[in-house]
Amino acid sequence: MDTRVNVPREHVRRGFSISHQKVVLEIDFSGSLWGYTEITIVPTSSDLRTLHLHSRQCAIHKVTVAGHQADFVHQDFLANISMGASNETQDCHKHPELKRKVYTALQESDEGELSIAIPREVPLRQSGHTSAGLVSEAATPEPQTPGFTQGAQSVPEFLPIVVHIQYSLRNPIDGFEFILPTEAHPYRVPHAYTTPSTPDSARCWVPCLDNLWEKHTWDFEFVVPRYLEEGNPGQDEEDTSELTPTVVVCSGELAEQVAHPYNSNKTIFLFTQTFPTSVQHIAFAAGPFHVYRIPPDSTIDDTSGVSQPHMLAFYLPGHEAWVTTSTAQLRSAMTFYSTEFGSYPFGSYKLIFVDELPAQRLDSSTLSLVTTELLHGEDAIDQALESRHALVHALACQWVGINIQPKSWSDLWLTNGLALYITGLCMRKLFGNNDYRYKLKKDMQRVLEWDIGGMPPICQPTVLDPPDATTLPFINLKAPLVLHILDRRLGKSGTSLGLSRVLPKIFLLAISGELPNNALSTHAFLRTCRKVSGVDIRSFAEQWIYGSGCPSFGFAASFNRKKMAVEITMRQESPAYKAMENNEISKALLKPVPFFEGQMTIRIHEADGTPYEHVLDIRSAFKRYEVPFNTKYKRVRRNTKRYLARQAAAQAAAEGDTEAAEAIGMIDMGFGLEVWEKEQERENWKVADWTEEDENVMSGATYEWIRMDADFEWIAKIKFEQPDFMWVSQLQRDRDVVAQLEAVYALAEKPTAIVSSTLTKTILVSNYYYRIRCEAAMALVNCAVPQLQFLGLFHLFKLFLRYCYDPEDQNQDLFMHTYVPKPNDFSDIAEYFVRKSLINAISRIRFENGKSPSIVRQFLIDQLRYNDNTTNPYSDAFYICTIISAAACATIPTAPPERGELRPTDVRECNAEDEELLKQTLIEVERYRKMDRLIPSPHNIVTIAALEFNLLLSTANLISSKLKEYFPLTREGNYTQVRIAAFDLLFLTKWYTPQIMRYVLAVIANDPSRVVRRHVARNACYSLALLVQMGEMKSNLKENETLLIEEDGSLPEKAREAKKSEMDLMIKVLRKDREVGKNEVMREFLMPIALAPNIDHEVRWCLLKLADILIRPVEETAPTVKLHIPSTPVHEVPPQSLAKVPLKPTRSIKTAGPPKSPLISNSIPTKLKIPATPTSEVIQSTPVTPAPIQGPKRPPVPPFPQPAVPKPSLKLKGRPNKSTKPEKQEKPAHVPKAQTSGMSINDLRASRNALKKLRGNKHAILFNQPVDPVRDNAPSYFDIIKEPMDLSTIAAKLDAGMYKDRFAFQADFQLMIGNAKHYNAPASYAHNEALALEFFFEKQWNIINKTLEAADKAHPNIPPTVAPSVSTPAARIARQPPPSTSVQPPVSAISIPPAKSTASAARAPSASSSSTPAPRPTIKLKVGGSQNKTAEEVSTPTPKSRGRKVKPTVPAVDSAFIEPPPPPYVDDGSHDILQEVIAIEREKEDSRRRGSGPEKVVVNSASSKRKKSESSLDEDDILALATPSKKEKPSPGPSSLPPKPKSVANPVPKASPLPKIKKDRSEKEKSSPPQVASHPPPPQPRPSIKGKEKEVSPTAPLVSTPTPSSSSPSKPKKQAAPLVPINDKKCKEILKNLQKLPEAAIFLRPVDPILDGCPTYLDEITHPMDLGTMSNKLNSGTYETMNVFARDMELIFGNCRQFNPPATYPYTCMEVLERAFRREWAKAMERKLMWNEKRGLQGVLNTLVKEQVSWLFRDPVDPVLLGIPTYFDIIPRKDARDLKTIRNKLDNDKYDTVEAFEADLELMIQNAITFNGADSEVGQIAITLRQRIQELMISWKSGPSKKRKDGEKGTPQPTKKIKTG
Repeated sequence: MDTRVNVPREHVRRGFSISHQKVVLEIDFSGSLWGYTEITIVPTSSDLRTLHLHSRQCAIHKVTVAGHQADFVHQDFLANISMGASNETQDCHKHPELKRKVYTALQESDEGELSIAIPREVPLRQSGHTSAGLVSEAATPEPQTPGFTQGAQSVPEFLPIVVHIQYSLRNPIDGFEFILPTEAHPYRVPHAYTTPSTPDSARCWVPCLDNLWEKHTWDFEFVVPRYLEEGNPGQDEEDTSELTPTVVVCSGELAEQVAHPYNSNKTIFLFTQTFPTSVQHIAFAAGPFHVYRIPPDSTIDDTSGVSQPHMLAFYLPGHEAWVTTSTAQLRSAMTFYSTEFGSYPFGSYKLIFVDELPAQRLDSSTLSLVTTELLHGEDAIDQALESRHALVHALACQWVGINIQPKSWSDLWLTNGLALYITGLCMRKLFGNNDYRYKLKKDMQRVLEWDIGGMPPICQPTVLDPPDATTLPFINLKAPLVLHILDRRLGKSGTSLGLSRVLPKIFLLAISGELPNNALSTHAFLRTCRKVSGVDIRSFAEQWIYGSGCPSFGFAASFNRKKMAVEITMRQESPAYKAMENNEISKALLKPVPFFEGQMTIRIHEADGTPYEHVLDIRSAFKRYEVPFNTKYKRVRRNTKRYLARQAAAQAAAEGDTEAAEAIGMIDMGFGLEVWEKEQERENWKVADWTEEDENVMSGATYEWIRMDADFEWIAKIKFEQPDFMWVSQLQRDRDVVAQLEAVYALAEKPTAIVSSTLTKTILVSNYYYRIRCEAAMALVNCAVPQLQFLGLFHLFKLFLRYCYDPEDQNQDLFMHTYVPKPNDFSDIAEYFVRKSLINAISRIRFENGKSPSIVRQFLIDQLRYNDNTTNPYSDAFYICTIISAAACATIPTAPPERGELRPTDVRECNAEDEELLKQTLIEVERYRKMDRLIPSPHNIVTIAALEFNLLLSTANLISSKLKEYFPLTREGNYTQVRIAAFDLLFLTKWYTPQIMRYVLAVIANDPSRVVRRHVARNACYSLALLVQMGEMKSNLKENETLLIEEDGSLPEKAREAKKSEMDLMIKVLRKDREVGKNEVMREFLMPIALAPNIDHEVRWCLLKLADILIRPVEETAPTVKLHIPSTPVHEVPPQSLAKVPLKPTRSIKTAGPPKSPLISNSIPTKLKIPATPTSEVIQSTPVTPAPIQGPKRPPVPPFPQPAVPKPSLKLKGRPNKSTKPEKQEKPAHVPKAQTSGMSINDLRASRNALKKLRGNKHAILFNQPVDPVRDNAPSYFDIIKEPMDLSTIAAKLDAGMYKDRFAFQADFQLMIGNAKHYNAPASYAHNEALALEFFFEKQWNIINKTLEAADKAHPNIPPTVAPSVSTPAARIARQPPPSTSVQPPVSAISIPPAKSTASAARAPSASSSSTPAPRPTIKLKVGGSQNKTAEEVSTPTPKSRGRKVKPTVPAVDSAFIEPPPPPYVDDGSHDILQEVIAIEREKEDSRRRGSGPEKVVVNSASSKRKKSESSLDEDDILALATPSKKEKPSPGPSSLPPKPKSVANPVPKASPLPKIKKDRSEKEKSSPPQVASHPPPPQPRPSIKGKEKEVSPTAPLVSTPTPSSSSPSKPKKQAAPLVPINDKKCKEILKNLQKLPEAAIFLRPVDPILDGCPTYLDEITHPMDLGTMSNKLNSGTYETMNVFARDMELIFGNCRQFNPPATYPYTCMEVLERAFRREWAKAMERKLMWNEKRGLQGVLNTLVKEQVSWLFRDPVDPVLLGIPTYFDIIPRKDARDLKTIRNKLDNDKYDTVEAFEADLELMIQNAITFNGADSEVGQIAITLRQRIQELMISWKSGPSKKRKDGEKGTPQPTKKIKTG
């Protein structure tokens, strides 16, 4: 989130401001948003060239500025964090580097992820008038007096410009949440809403300026489905007829709701926000919400109805009864706020209750998103109080927090504190002053516990960043208290009523617009307070606002009879300052206040009962004050007339005398209590009386009691000593609830019989505020001690006996009584809370040995066992939770444990009684847990209490951890809080075992609930510390104990050192623990999860913290300082190129090469294998000029050592030196420069035409000029991309004559596209643009090829004459085939997909390789069928030949692995035409090969010569020759796949590969292949490819063997395996899993004959291979197909079998490794349907299930239920099908193809006909269903083609409701 806060200065720096923004979005409830936003910007500078906006997650499709298309750069820094190359294994020890990269990405995101260049056609024109005050306001940090503009400078205003951004959002991670039905939550109502998942969540759903202080007006337009289905495919039709319309609720006011003009099934909602609002205060939600109008306040005399704004509550179906109760107090709160602080700042207020909100609320302008957990029914008590406070606070935030914002982050305390302060005032109005002051006192105690040295001041003007998440709760707690004491101090000035006069003035300034930008600063607030009250509060601000800490006072009082004064001694300390006394850095940062000054009011209640107030002026840390005493007499004795008069008044008041009741204020609150008046009752209650000695002391006392800080003006700890009888007087006679609370706390520290009786009396008297009675009950615990014979416990039992049946014997010993409770009646809310407090107090009674008395445990068991809530109008769920929690407290002993253990088993032993009580408690708790499953309590709180009960007992080692029983509760489908409680239970066990650790990491990475993911990640760190402290992981080091002995408290420095050493020791223990720090699962998955682009930001930080604790970081070099140049698409002139091409702006996402001249040699040598570039290496073989492109300048490095053989040596001799270059001066002068390399004029014209169309394409913007690593912020680009390429370089090479034919031109284009796809992450903008441009090029190229082929047949092209040279391009020689081959006209043989003909594969090595010049054709003819191939040929991609091939188009998008942003790409109708062309081409190819019989000199023909040299040429060489050019990411689209793509190397496709492909090598050599048909078979169904890693073929053979030519069918040949493109990720996973096996140790490196003691190894094994070499080849991109990878793996196994006899150790290890590889390989080659296919078929099933015709087929056949016992005799059980079974198979990815799905549907129909007969009623229904299925399938299959014709706008992703019929 942008932390810049000075808005005018930001406008000047940024160069523009925003005046208005319009957002138009269509919401698809399958997880997509798409639309556009129009941002009206107002330039503030004539130099504005680039607009920087924030946009994460969104896919930006098009940007226009003032109607002109603009260049833009969009880079999501957080989503693109990576560690090294994508093919590298992530090292978990590099987690500090990842942490730095996250920080860097966050910093880079501040400036903006979206940079837009303003087109030159858009002028920046001034509007003709100027704006005053802009610069002066920016230069003045504090707000000026309203209307004050002195010193303002004129700033020219420019005409506004509209920026139009089309974007989409699919499956957002942050900022927007889709709540959809799932298998775990099938009945969840689908809805969507903006979510506060991250601080920068606003930019995640709309391009904007994500700044709290950037405010402007808004317009919204939302398009949603008119209705949403219920989500249960099996429901009846009558249920679906009552559909709830979809509603959109947004910040602002609803302008109108209209039907969609073109689609009656959609609705449009229009909202407008006329108040300038930040994007961070914009929220909306969509779903089938019901609306509840909160009625106006009838107590207000409002005839016009204008003053009461509309208040609406939106809720999901099923919550109707709860909403009315939950929002009952909101109208009263609105009335209070409007009356006290001015009118409501907006037009209306809306509440939306949604599921799975990560926070309790999200407050935005006019709207609050609230979690459904705050809803409650009329029977709720505890939950009602919490919900009421939360909703009242949400409404208060509309006044301050939304309408009024902090001026800077340091002022956040003020807005948050004001909102909480006025919320407290409203709660005081609703619940009374006692509740308000009690909560203030409790909050003050929490602040005192917190602010002791570790917390910063609540306002830090020098800190520009927002408060940390750990300090923000403290600021929110302390800020309203500071405002409260400020109000008290201002109120004492005599000229003000405190903040009640200040706040309305501030709110009025905000509504009237006089508060600049409605931003409130601390300085302006204090100045307003000073003006209104006239009090100088600078000292107050320095201490309480700008300083940290709270004072601690010690007071003592004594009466000086001589002076007739009370002497009060005061001592003050500052614990925060004392803690940082020796730490200058902490003092400078946290600013602890050493001494607090101010005035404190004390109140002395003198002898006559009159309170006298005195003010102590505190100016020093120690002082003795003399406070004058006003009473002139001795203390009134109790036997005086005044005492007797008070007694008489009390008696009269008890009888109903009103005058006496008024006078009773002078006496204590317990007078008239029957228990205390009757002697018999006093004996029964064991009431203690003051002794005579006490009476004498009381008689001699001069005053009743003294109160310190009587007006609550200090946040301070006050220790004041006075006799207990004074505290009793204060408790009984002071009406202030704070005074009573202080008295209860003081008496709790003095356990006596009198105190116990007094506290009991307090509980019995209902006049006390119920919270005081609850505190008194807890204080009675201190009186339950052996010295008092457990009098406190007796009183607690006696008090609780009021809620139970009376004992039959009045003299029954309460310690032996069975407490059977009466039926619950919680009508008296105060008694309900007192009852719960009594139970908690009883559970805390302990013997000296730490055990709870058995009667206490039996008492709690009885309360659980006999609880009866049948007649109670209120829920007892929270009451049951209280009893369960108390039972856990009572069961666990509290004796101090041994250090390092919470519950050592050898310290305390349990006797038989303890075990029996524990057993009974467990039975009762488990009974309630099971009951909660049947009759759920609100949010399953009883289950949560039961889980926490088990957690405490298992932690204390009282019970064993029932992991199997509670583990299922952690899974999705349970209530979120139940899952959290179950995970807490799991984390206190040994959860770091591999299986559980894997599950925990899977939850952290993939769980649908963000709350669960964050909680699990957070507690994974905390639990480790707890487990160490519990002794689960012991260090066995004695240094720890030594350090502990020295901790005597007198040496703070030594104590700190010991604590630090203890922490270091703990971390050391964790890191060395085999199951934790050395956990392989954690080390393997920690970094991949942290690097995942969809990881939650808080989860990522938790994982990094976990890595900090458990994994030692790698030694790092000092970081270097780098200057970051923000990404900008502003036009820049690259270095001069020979080709003059129009320069287009580049993107920060890398696609091309550096800005080098195409004629200057590149120092980076090219590789033979170009990643993701499926081009022919005929083009790459011989460079004409030293251009930095395809031509290799060095021999390729063989993947493994090979012995020298004659042929390769001959070939290498014939190869020119890499420095040798063709001599261009030998070319005739008349040859055009562009044809100097031999390109024909037709090829040249075609290439130029294609280039022209490419550069004019809208997707080519990124590819028009080279990548500049500095400008484009890509320092690692040339480390990853070794052969850069772009369209300007291609144009320059084309004009310079560096292409020998059009296929070389095509190869460079594919290199460029491959670079883009290799460097950029899938689904990124550049990756998608590359796919789109590739698709466009292939369509054009197919047309060009057909035209040129026809021209070549009619008029063969003769290339320009070139003088003979040794380096004549091999491609040209390849055009003149040797006599042994039939001459064929040149055709478009350079095809992109891996599928290629056998003939071309056979000629490939003989035509030209990428490393061999002209002599190669001769080598080809000599080789014939021999096997003499070098490692060079094996490791390089096979060059293309002249033979005609199948020519499929290049996929446009990877529709499975890369989910395109909606609207998805659909076919434009070219698919069917392309299929026809492919069929014709295949037919021609087949006939041509049948006519070229002699051409069986191919390498994969099984000739006798081949058999003779079988040992020197194995399957590796054959596969290398049959391997096509590499295409890294196959991504079939609707119009991009041939009938049989990538399946086999043979041009004659088979129906499916034979199973025998998977035989071992010996079997393969013996097997004879099937005969090849002479005509092409009909096109195969288009296979479904799910991601780049899935296979095309039905089976996945391990070794790819080439198929012999069809010209020699009689000779032995092998079945061709489908060539599957390499998937680096899967291969690396396979290698990693294999390398972890102990048996893999001997295969990790190459065999060393000397080191390993096998000198003859290389003589016997001609092609050695090992896992290390395979890993290196994989990292270097050597592998092109999965088949080649599997072949190398098989080579390892074959070599081991060949060299080692069976049963030897290497042979055994090889077998283990081979079995593991088979398992991993099978998983890697699994196939699934594409995403869009699966969703479409699910839609078909949904439609079928809803229709009446399918009712017989929805569920499996039950022979018993239906009375057809012979069903499975006729229909085998394995063939039984129904729609539910088919749906399960579809959801679980059991179908490989659509055809398999259709086959199951047909089997279901056929089963019905077979069993029932075609003429039966069931048979007729089955036939009708068959017809309906066919209609739906035809409609679904034809849907995309028809929709594509409407243009590229596309269609939304398939929703749950599919309209087909």
